[in-house]
Amino acid sequence: MIKNSCLSPITIAGMAICLLACGLVLFASDGVAQDDAATGTIRERIKQRWIKKQQDKPASESSTDSTTRIDKPGDYTFSIVHDGLTRMYRVHVPRIYSAATPAPLVLAFHGGGGDMNYHATDKYYGLISKSETAGFVAVFPNGFSKLNSGKFATWNAGACCASARDENVDDAGFVRKIIGNATSQLNIDRNKIYATGMSNGGMMAYRLACEMADTFKAIAAVAGTDNTTSCAPKAPISILHIHARNDDHLLYNGGAGKTFRDQSKVSDFTSVPATISKWVKLNSCNPTPQRVLDTPGAFCDKYSQCRGDVAVQLCVTETGGHSWPGGTKPRGDEPASQAISANDVMWTFFTSTRVPNAPKNSGQ
Repeated sequence: MIKNSCLSPITIAGMAICLLACGLVLFASDGVAQDDAATGTIRERIKQRWIKKQQDKPASESSTDSTTRIDKPGDYTFSIVHDGLTRMYRVHVPRIYSAATPAPLVLAFHGGGGDMNYHATDKYYGLISKSETAGFVAVFPNGFSKLNSGKFATWNAGACCASARDENVDDAGFVRKIIGNATSQLNIDRNKIYATGMSNGGMMAYRLACEMADTFKAIAAVAGTDNTTSCAPKAPISILHIHARNDDHLLYNGGAGKTFRDQSKVSDFTSVPATISKWVKLNSCNPTPQRVLDTPGAFCDKYSQCRGDVAVQLCVTETGGHSWPGGTKPRGDEPASQAISANDVMWTFFTSTRVPNAPKNSGQ
């Protein structure tokens, strides 16, 4: 039987300790915090105590039955074995889902040091609410973690990050298996499969654009640039990138911010301009963009006339640091920009993306 469940309530104190420890492992608010020696010692002790608890904590309750049809809205958690590793993912089926109508599918990848449950927390990212209003099935894969709980997880996005990169984890293969399961359990429109992600999760979305452009029709990366080590997409693919100009983790103009305590766990990150230039060339777009959104605190530039009628779009917020625009942060540092909603911009971009070579009156 498939397990249909909701997140358990978490005490404020427990969440505070969890977030502090998680931030110290790789990304604090999806980025590593840098402290003075005294504070670092205290936080290191808290981190070690929290990691010990996580090592003793079992994985989220899940089902290994990834073949039975899903015919009811709700939240489902699955565990599967891929490449010798037990991997987990969550599926949210919106209330308006009908097995008679093909639904879009969005895979949402958490940031480095996070996990699927954190990324599915609606008050931080709002993706569950967006799934409900837009009608897409949302999947939250869990990155590679050495803990049974799945926490402190990372993605192998090429040059980043941490254990997933160092152990050359087959995350692309894991994603292929998730999509195979989702399309057999649900009525999914295979022409409307998308990926999005935060930070290391955004980098993972770029890896999928490089390796699975024949599966994904568009990706949206937030605060995570293209750090793939090779890229030969099989088809044109639409690219949306969202980034804060003052991001102090993945610097807008390239490199890793000083907030990373151990830069060997990350990379000398590709800049936002270099990422956009790369995909404008790969998609053979007109190199001169058009300003499609200009609002106080943010703008969006779109590159069109691309091969396959895809598009490349860059949205920049002036503030927000390393965050998901429109969302909220649990920590007390700079709040996320509210000048735009990453979810709204993303979904507008996805739904405006035409399937390559499809007739223009097809609704794509």
